[in-house]
Amino acid sequence: MDASNDQYDSPWKEAIERYFPEFMAFYFPDASGEIDWSKEHVFLDQELRAVVQDAEFGTRFVDRLVRVTVLSGDERWIYIHVEVQGTQQAEFAERMFVYNYRIFDRYKRPVASLAVLADEHKHWKPTSYGFAVLGCRHTLEFPVAKLTDYEDKVDELLASENAFGLITAAHILTQKTRKKHQERYEAKLRLIRLLYERQWDKQRVIDLFSVVDWLLQLPEWLNSQVLQELETIEESKKVRYVTSVERIGMAKGIAEGRLEGRVEGRVEGESRLLRRLLERRFGVLPEWASEQLISASEEQLEAWGEELLTAPTLEAFFKQTNL
Repeated sequence: MDASNDQYDSPWKEAIERYFPEFMAFYFPDASGEIDWSKEHVFLDQELRAVVQDAEFGTRFVDRLVRVTVLSGDERWIYIHVEVQGTQQAEFAERMFVYNYRIFDRYKRPVASLAVLADEHKHWKPTSYGFAVLGCRHTLEFPVAKLTDYEDKVDELLASENAFGLITAAHILTQKTRKKHQERYEAKLRLIRLLYERQWDKQRVIDLFSVVDWLLQLPEWLNSQVLQELETIEESKKVRYVTSVERIGMAKGIAEGRLEGRVEGRVEGESRLLRRLLERRFGVLPEWASEQLISASEEQLEAWGEELLTAPTLEAFFKQTNL
């Protein structure tokens, strides 16, 4: 994926949170087997920000901190620090090392650091960082999942029932179809059709569609064709999943009913989708814009969505919709 699209708040982040057991089982099966999935796992975004706020090492897709319970050992629960890195970066292994010891220093609990490398450099695969001086050795070795290792396994990935089989395939197809609009259009439709053929539940289809749409971006004229195909697919399947929830959002920035039957969830979903669409137009949002999105009502989000395509600047967008 092009580095210009590497954003911290990406569908990768939401997918990891919603389908974390699948994420672990797909990329890190040995580690997954040591976790007690019958116990709750907790994501700790604010805690992670507090630990690393003054240790930034450049752009990445996402990082997460999760508290899990292990099946055996003296320590019944530990922290897992996950990095999804989108570009080759000289300081990456150092960042893994720094974040690992900072998290341990703050919470005094074992920390497992895991990395997913989503860059295109096949031979870049850092797995450790450390130093030795005056007889003292300090080293972190960390497991790595390299997405280029799956390049020749797209059909196998698409046959997997694991959500991250499809996400990995979408990522690989994104890289293979750069500057090849027609091929990307066909790849995107293939993945979308697969979402419906699997007979997955509505929320899973919506979530994975969001990842596919974010990765396999197309010119507007081809996006319109995708929307038409979506209508045809949903009519043939006699369902109203993506077209009822995301189609209008793709055109106007509104996502109605993201978590059906729960107003709170729906508002949160609308806010996240509107954020992604705003970032596509204006880049990473400043803190003041993020705060407005977080505190907005459902009615306000819908009003903002109507203005998304016509606002000349981010400031004008929020100003005119607050009148």
